[in-house]
Amino acid sequence: MPHHLDRMAEDLVKAKMDNYWPGFELVAYAIYDKSNVYLFNHPKFSNPPCTYHILKWDTEFTADTIIMYEEYPTAIVNLDHYKEYEDLFSIAVHELFHGYQYIKDEKRFPDEMMGITYPLSKENVELRNQERANLYCAMLENNLINKKQYLNAFISLREKRTAKIEEYLTYENLIETIEGPAWYVELKAYSEKSPLDNDSVLKKYAQQLINKYESTSCIRRSCYSSGLFMCSLLEELSPGWMESFFDREDTLYDLLKQHTGDDMEDSMADVKISPETEEVINFAMEERMKAFEEFNEQAGIHLYIEGKITAESYDPMNIIPLEDKLLHKSFIKVRMNNEDFLIQQPVIAHADHGIQNINKLHLIVGNEPSETNDSLTIDGVGEIKGRYKKQENIWHVLI
Repeated sequence: MPHHLDRMAEDLVKAKMDNYWPGFELVAYAIYDKSNVYLFNHPKFSNPPCTYHILKWDTEFTADTIIMYEEYPTAIVNLDHYKEYEDLFSIAVHELFHGYQYIKDEKRFPDEMMGITYPLSKENVELRNQERANLYCAMLENNLINKKQYLNAFISLREKRTAKIEEYLTYENLIETIEGPAWYVELKAYSEKSPLDNDSVLKKYAQQLINKYESTSCIRRSCYSSGLFMCSLLEELSPGWMESFFDREDTLYDLLKQHTGDDMEDSMADVKISPETEEVINFAMEERMKAFEEFNEQAGIHLYIEGKITAESYDPMNIIPLEDKLLHKSFIKVRMNNEDFLIQQPVIAHADHGIQNINKLHLIVGNEPSETNDSLTIDGVGEIKGRYKKQENIWHVLI
């Protein structure tokens, strides 16, 4: 039995969750490893407080996320990913907050396709990195006048970007609104359990905000940190803002924008592209190409599945786009031949007008598929019916 479970059960109670966010209601949660699932607080399993129900692991429990298990929102966390208790605990709080968003009927979700097609133009990246630097300075600044100046600069820069790529800024604003509060409660939980002092914790979480290379390479994930810092600034400038957060349609950016002054910068000024911005964009594109090259250079049998394929679920934080291809780094659940298949390994999906619509999957497997007259059985995937052919270590399946 994992030694953290009893402590988790004692720490994850509603009375303590109120310290992170007022009214924070707990859904079910599960801590799992490769063998077992330890399920807490689920209405279909009658357990006394601070105990759990043990299940055998199955494919429903993949990644750290929120799922509907037995028709009830359930936060799930992979125990094998975390060595320290503060990491495991804070991620559990993060995912439980997503469950709380479900209970509160949160609807401010983005179109994930906007993240996949996000433009890495020089002007946008330049302005975005300036914007993030001002947000960071606004958070750390103790003088209120200076804080407002940094905040005004942040708002001015974002307004300039909005005028040029509005639909993509809508995507950023919504990601920040969904993930920023989850990161905010995660930081609070981590700070409570960690031996680090508060300033060190804040700087740890700020790295994604101020690291230009990382924030440009991972647009979706970079919005987590900007959303977190917006939450922290709102707590300073508008105490009690959380009380009505789920009763309104405003994004975090909308709420923060209400605290700007009259001394906004000229949003129409020319943008000077710094040499670092050129480097950052080149780095981001090279990282994408490198990921695809490393995938293709793996040892094993290359398997191509072609036909009508629908993506049922995926990890949007771990998708790398390149032209019309998407590299799903962690997992993808697809529907083929009216059956669902969970592929828990890197796989390239050739997208066809949207992230859901796929016309070809490319994966690399270690063992030869097992053949029948009309199907292949593939390790880690299952039996796929269709016509197939083999050329050396390359297999093609037409479904």
